[in-house]
Amino acid sequence: MSRRAKRPAARLLVTDPQGRLLLFRFTPDDRPPFWVTPGGAVDRGETFEEAARRELREETGLDLEPGPLVAVRHVTFITLEGIPVDAEERFYAVPVPDARIDTAGHTDLERTVMLSHRWWTPEELAAHDEVWYPVDLLDIWRGLISGIVTS
Repeated sequence: MSRRAKRPAARLLVTDPQGRLLLFRFTPDDRPPFWVTPGGAVDRGETFEEAARRELREETGLDLEPGPLVAVRHVTFITLEGIPVDAEERFYAVPVPDARIDTAGHTDLERTVMLSHRWWTPEELAAHDEVWYPVDLLDIWRGLISGIVTS
């Protein structure tokens, strides 16, 4: 059995003034499309909070401090690059002043597979038939709305 790489990651629950959550739609060649929160791996020497701020800037063009930590989860998966990982993901709340984002900071890989984004209400997401990650996103989001931290 092969070992999985450790992958600490900062994920962002970006919400607009209407309370909608930002998700990006991934369309990789090797699996069905899925929706995911902004965020990504913590670089060597970075804290989770520094990674959260960097990922927010790269994926949305917004240079804001991440808000409070609202959830922590441990999950295994295969990255888009095909690497099996054991991830510790920390989710930070990030309220933003409006729904405008700038995707100019996306990596080449993101430009290839992350072609669209959408702001969702909890009701819209619950009724949607495509996959989103994390699978317990609605619970995490509702916890954020209620002020509950989950792990």
